[in-house]
Amino acid sequence: MNIAFIGLGNMGAPMARNLIAAGHQVTGFDTAARPEGIPLAASAAEAAAGADIAITMLPNGAILRAVASDVLPALSAGVILLDCSTVDVTSARAVAAEAATHNIQTLDAPVSGGIGGAQSGTLTFMVGGASEALAKAAPLLDVMGARTVHCGPAGNGQAAKICNNMILGATMVATCEAFALADKLGLDRQAMFDVVSTSSGQSWSMNTYCPAPGVGPQSPADNDYQPGFAAELMLKDLRLSQDAAEAAGSPTPMGAAATAEYASFVQQEDGQGRDFSAMLPRFSGKNRD
Repeated sequence: MNIAFIGLGNMGAPMARNLIAAGHQVTGFDTAARPEGIPLAASAAEAAAGADIAITMLPNGAILRAVASDVLPALSAGVILLDCSTVDVTSARAVAAEAATHNIQTLDAPVSGGIGGAQSGTLTFMVGGASEALAKAAPLLDVMGARTVHCGPAGNGQAAKICNNMILGATMVATCEAFALADKLGLDRQAMFDVVSTSSGQSWSMNTYCPAPGVGPQSPADNDYQPGFAAELMLKDLRLSQDAAEAAGSPTPMGAAATAEYASFVQQEDGQGRDFSAMLPRFSGKNRD
């Protein structure tokens, strides 16, 4: 397929390279990144001209809307706009509505799996949009990921991502709090892991992405908390969850508390540029007021 790929940062570039390795023709565009091995156009509209499908991986909803306004007139009727960004539900649905005026179908398909998943082609895609559009895009999703879940109509992929990451943010905070408490109670971290990872406190944050160095499977904690998923990205997703909760009138006290903790960590402490599991040394260095 002839693919336009717009947004070639830490996630987009390896996803585009996997498509090229699978034999697809990819033309990329990014306002800043110039990754090797990906042919580049001078603009998003130029990349989109003649494409069978356009893929976007962008930082936020405002940028997605702006890029969509540039790209949609350049696409032929019947082409699919596949957005893999994590943005607010309102923006995803607004872009879908605008695309429909151009006879273009959209899929909002945010991902889980981080940079490692993008590189290895093992991402999970949470997809909102029409099932017939998903069927056309499925071969590309299979190249870039290991699992695709159709979540319903436009915007529902973003809704699933936001809800998932609200859980993840809250459970990582709780996991780091528990390790810090265990330290102060004199409980060995390995013993803590051995108990919790096989008991009712188990979670992905504990079992797969343990925030304690040298405990459990290899994770960013074993690499001085160099980010697999940066704390500022977790804060972005938590804020999206709170915006959505406010719009829907849904109470999320744990999500709000996790948002406040990450806001403090990223904006007032040393969390910027560190993995979101670096909450553990943060809590370990604090005393209760």
